[in-house]
Order: sequence, then structure tokens, then C-alpha cells
Amino acid sequence: MRCLSLLVCVLAAGCTSGVDDSIPPTLDAINEIQEIRQTEHSASGEGGLASTDGVPRSGVFQVEFVTTEGRFVMEIHRDWAPIGADRFYRLVKDRFFDDSAFFRVVSDFVVQFGLPADPAALSRWSRNLKDEPVIQGNRRGYVTFAKASMPNSRSTQLFINLKDNSNLDAMGFAAIGRVIEGMDVVDRLNAEYGEAPDQGRIRAEGNAYLRSRFPSLSWIQTARVIEDDLADDGRIPSSGSSKDSS
Repeated sequence: MRCLSLLVCVLAAGCTSGVDDSIPPTLDAINEIQEIRQTEHSASGEGGLASTDGVPRSGVFQVEFVTTEGRFVMEIHRDWAPIGADRFYRLVKDRFFDDSAFFRVVSDFVVQFGLPADPAALSRWSRNLKDEPVIQGNRRGYVTFAKASMPNSRSTQLFINLKDNSNLDAMGFAAIGRVIEGMDVVDRLNAEYGEAPDQGRIRAEGNAYLRSRFPSLSWIQTARVIEDDLADDGRIPSSGSSKDSS
């Protein structure tokens, strides 16, 4: 019941910003969750099992987050949720998360991120993702896209579970990976502001709003792909390759 009560405040805070990616959805939204089927990629290159533009077609890749509290590493599994994994890969390659905040940190619940330092960056990722079946759920350390109460509303925001939140599984929150190193760093991310930062203002003003109102937030300094299991096939340069200086 605690996480549902949290939702009321978060949705109220985000209602002026259009789609609110906060979690979890309302109880009414549970009835809206439809049976999910996998689809082929849309013309924009996201949305199904196929993959283009150098995104791994299968397997695993790792992403290193360097933060103001230290370093942690996520391992992303495409077979858990290929649509979400592909979007996350592209976001990292675009350096979308660099210099952005962990703007929602609720102790013993979740850490949320994915609103960029510069609001203009959102325009490149305006297309929402189709929902996916929950193959892996929301255990401690697992990483999942946030979404609003309506279907197919995932975009750029993700959360890391700080505890076992398996109650979110039935609501359609499909994990894409998990933290494999540095969970102690995730636990140290500053929770003093809780859910106070307004998502609408972050979308409109970016870091200017957050740094002026919430100066002690924890921040992502960089997020980089450091390893994937297809790095030697000529399509996906690893972080140390001459093809990718990141």
C-alpha cells in the first residue's frame, strides 16, 4: 500500500507535463494493461524483435555509470525485454544520461532517472515504446523503464529497485537488466528530496531548475557501454575501440 500512496503525490506533481513516467500506476491502470505481443520494428527503428543501427540483436551488454557518489555497472539482457534494451542502448550511445540527476530517490523503494540535463534532448526521443511481457521482474537491483498509467507509455525514464518490488510485476513493469557492481553506490544516492522535484519543471527547465532548487541531488556524470558480447563482429564497437571514443 505504501507505493500506491506515493503514486498519488507523484502523479499530481507531474500532471502538468504531459505523460508522467512515474511509478507505479494507479489501481485503475492495472485494468488497462493489455495482453502484450511482440511486434516488428516500426519505421523509426524501435518497437520489436529485430534491431538495426548497431544495436545488439541478442545477448548482453554492460553500462558503467560514473556518479557523484561513485561508480556502478548495469548488465542489460536483451532477451528479457528487447524493445526496452534497444532504447536504453541508444540512449547511452547518445550520451543522453550525462550530467543528469537521480531526481526521484525514495528510500527502500526506487531510484529514478532519465530526464536529461538539456530539455531539448527530449525531442529526439519523443516516440514512446510498446509494452513488453514481464520476463524478469522487479527484484532488488533490477532496472526497469518507468511508465504512466496508460499502455505503451515508456520513453526515457528508468528506475532501479532498492528492494524487492515484485508487486510491480503484475502491473507490466518489465526489467531490462540489473546492477552487477556497485549496488552500495546506488544505496548511497541522496534521498533527502524524495519525490519533491517536479517532473514538469525538469522537462521544461532541465538542470537549471534542479541545481537551483535541489543542490544536493546525486548526479550521473557519465554513462557508457563498456562491454557487449557482439563487440567483435564489426557492428558494435566496444568502449575501447578506435571506432568509439566514448
